[in-house]
Amino acid sequence: MKSVGIIPARYASTRLPGKPLKDICGKPMIQHVYERALDAKLLDEVIVATDDQRIIDAVNAFGGKAVLTSADHPNGSSRAAEVVADLDFDLIINIQGDEPLIKPEMIDELAQVMTADNNLDSATLCYQIHEENFADENVVKVVRDRNDFAMYFSRSLIPYPRNAEYQKVYEHIGIYAYRKQFLMKYNNLETTPLSDTESLEQLKVLEHGYRMKVPETRYNYEALSIDTQEDLEKARKIIGG
Repeated sequence: MKSVGIIPARYASTRLPGKPLKDICGKPMIQHVYERALDAKLLDEVIVATDDQRIIDAVNAFGGKAVLTSADHPNGSSRAAEVVADLDFDLIINIQGDEPLIKPEMIDELAQVMTADNNLDSATLCYQIHEENFADENVVKVVRDRNDFAMYFSRSLIPYPRNAEYQKVYEHIGIYAYRKQFLMKYNNLETTPLSDTESLEQLKVLEHGYRMKVPETRYNYEALSIDTQEDLEKARKIIGG
């Protein structure tokens, strides 16, 4: 099975314009993500998918591979679908371009989830979070059934612990695995109300009646998606040691 890691990267971020090129300890953020993806053992290739020539130039400068896409994409999975449409890959791993702390081992972990079960169309990962993050709308929560399939993703607190002193809450990690055939199908599906309301691309999978596997990662991980200058400064401190 041939696998590719696609890193969607938009320049026009509302809260932090040009964030893929923001410097983190001497390297643009997109380079940190790219190099971590390269360290994954189960990816045959890594490609940045972007709608901006400045990001193409930056990736080329550090020796990476990038593809210029249409600017008209509602989400990263749609952008990834454009890139892989004519490429010979069986498994596509969509890696968020604004998570410079992603672990290569987690990319492999997700690939293994898909290779272990040929019936899966898509999968992602989650991890248990602490109570101080329960109310954060930027922390996307997920509830799962007993077989680790997603029941719902939300920016709100789910499940709400009305009748329990303590309830485990899981955060969705921004990395997706798709069979190529399913990604092409996903890209042609109509947008859905809940996906639009929550601004969560993965909800389109559930709303159209498909399933997404969401195992808890085996690795110690705390997500850091770079959306603000404060997030950027935090990443610089962590990576800089």
